[in-house]
Amino acid sequence: MGESVQLTQGGADARYEVFHTDCPARDMVDHVTSRWGIWVLISLRSNDLRFYELRDSIQGVSEKMLAQTLRALVKDKLVWRKVEPTTPPQVTYGLTEFGRDVSEPLTDLFDRITRRLPPRDGR
Repeated sequence: MGESVQLTQGGADARYEVFHTDCPARDMVDHVTSRWGIWVLISLRSNDLRFYELRDSIQGVSEKMLAQTLRALVKDKLVWRKVEPTTPPQVTYGLTEFGRDVSEPLTDLFDRITRRLPPRDGR
């Protein structure tokens, strides 16, 4: 029970020590499980969305926080970003294969929680 969790990266010798503060995997977990990161990943599970569609689908997120969250998730290669050269530019976001893999258990968690909640009155 005293062992730390290790995640393998690449070869047999490369390990991520996820409980160490300098572990790059820890930063990614922080981005995924941030207040808005989880909602971005769940929102993009069903289809690709433009910035304002994504903002409208996640009630309560400011444009600033959404932009910061998207930048982090794009940097982590969980989300892709496509810019159409129009005026104004149209920016679309979607999940990478890695992002789909990571968001699957989050969606499952969300579904499990909502199935267990009591029915909403009058809605």
